[in-house]
Amino acid sequence: MIKLSELQMKEIIVINSGRRLGHLSDLEIDADIGRITSLIIYVKENNSLFGKQEEILIPWHQIITIGTDVILVEEVEELKFYSEER
Repeated sequence: MIKLSELQMKEIIVINSGRRLGHLSDLEIDADIGRITSLIIYVKENNSLFGKQEEILIPWHQIITIGTDVILVEEVEELKFYSEER
């Protein structure tokens, strides 16, 4: 078993392009079945005066592997922001 704090230290990388998405910020959990459904990554906008953060949502099925230092995910055609899911 792995703790959330341990997952948050791992960098999330897109396996096809090597693009770094950042670090895990939170998890989305389906309480009915008790499973993680998505990873949430906070992305800070550099041009914002107050540093507004967007949240990128990565569905669990897109995770290739969770390694010792990184989480590798499949290439996504379009990043889904958490606010768009609601």
